[in-house]
Amino acid sequence: MLEAIAVAWLLLFVGDFLSTFFYHVPEHVFGSLHLKTHHSWKKDFRHYAILTFNSQVLLDGILGALPYLLIAVVLWSFSPIGVISGLLLGQLHVWWRHISVLGWQTSKPVNILCQILFITTPERHWLHHHKTNLGFGDIFTFFEQPAQIWLRWLRLLRLRFRYSRI
Repeated sequence: MLEAIAVAWLLLFVGDFLSTFFYHVPEHVFGSLHLKTHHSWKKDFRHYAILTFNSQVLLDGILGALPYLLIAVVLWSFSPIGVISGLLLGQLHVWWRHISVLGWQTSKPVNILCQILFITTPERHWLHHHKTNLGFGDIFTFFEQPAQIWLRWLRLLRLRFRYSRI
């Protein structure tokens, strides 16, 4: 039982780290797929709270989930139950963090628990939809500060690369 809990937590932690630093933040700097499908002013974000068949939204979701799936393969031999639990909890969190658009307000006790556990709430994630430079970390809030540094560094790298080609 403890092994399954540890594997589920490890999958969510490492998956969130990899997804944040190797997909999400770089996509904000170098890409456009995530910004078009997830941060466009034309979106009401209901497509993330429910399953959609829009190919670009699905591709963005798959690319964001790929690190979790790769970690799941590595951890499978330790605890299949832990891997399945971690993936289910991760998907439930995706749906939960996108329900702000429906008028959801996280209750004070749940909000306090999420602060203690460093878990992203729907309100925190909604902040990321409005201010794309804030609120990184799909599941855990403690990736926020390192993601900010990584974002600034990648932007400088992009500028340096752009000006070195001129």
